[in-house]
Amino acid sequence: MSERVCVIVNPAAGRGRGARELPGVTAAFATVGITDIRTTQKREDEQAIARRAIDEGATTLVAVGGDGTWGNVANAILASGAGNGVRLALVAAGTGNDFAKTAGCPATDVEATARLVAEGAETRVDVGRIEDHFFLNITGFGFDVAVLEDILKIKWVKGEALYLYSALRQLTSYPGVEIDVASAAKQRGSSRHLMLVIANAKNFGGKFRIAPEASLTDGCLDAVAILDASTWRRVNLFGAVARGTHHTLSEVIIEQAPSFTVQFSGPPAYETDGEYRQAKTAELEIACVPGALRLVAPAPPQAPSQAPQE
Repeated sequence: MSERVCVIVNPAAGRGRGARELPGVTAAFATVGITDIRTTQKREDEQAIARRAIDEGATTLVAVGGDGTWGNVANAILASGAGNGVRLALVAAGTGNDFAKTAGCPATDVEATARLVAEGAETRVDVGRIEDHFFLNITGFGFDVAVLEDILKIKWVKGEALYLYSALRQLTSYPGVEIDVASAAKQRGSSRHLMLVIANAKNFGGKFRIAPEASLTDGCLDAVAILDASTWRRVNLFGAVARGTHHTLSEVIIEQAPSFTVQFSGPPAYETDGEYRQAKTAELEIACVPGALRLVAPAPPQAPSQAPQE
């Protein structure tokens, strides 16, 4: 195998799932001749490990964790300018592992992922960018950030149920936030939002299909604005997002565009792929970077050829 592969494992991912997956990951990659396994020691350590591996000549980085881990390794690849030379592979060990659902990666099957890495399978995918951060899945504001802050306080709920539990806790208490969302096609003006998610991929929060029409290859992002509402309407909205039917409700505005500008009363907190961020300015540009990342994934299925007409 001509590829130089480094496997980066976040033991803390998924409330310790990463540590539990480590022996199986080590064994699966050893079967295809890959033995460079490195583990993180602290939050966002993935980026430093990934940069060091790239400097040492790695041409494929395997990220073992959840969306945050995957995003951090992707950031190291893209920030280093190595997007054309370094592939990213995904192994699921987080809570939601949402990006892989849109990308079609067999992230929950370590053996299959190891084989794909060895075989050289890959596809090009878009990423999003906000400030100096790239995101694979989504960037979110408002209620989404309040939920993320709450999740950090909850110790006894694990897995995909964690986001659901925390979101239900926030439905009655989150006050909403004023946001002005603009694209080249539309200027909306400021309005009070429950949340704003700008999505590169379809899923977030484990169970929520927030942007059903999102594509990783269309050069666009999907801005999903959910306007503020009464507590009862919030419950309805929450259920609709879980079912993927929220686009039919009057409080929901969905727009696709290559980039968006969002304006707040002051620098907001936001998240990228589950990682908490604090903005430097009150106005932010969020843009799609088309085809920026080489992702290890199966080739998309080919449409069946039609029989020749006689």
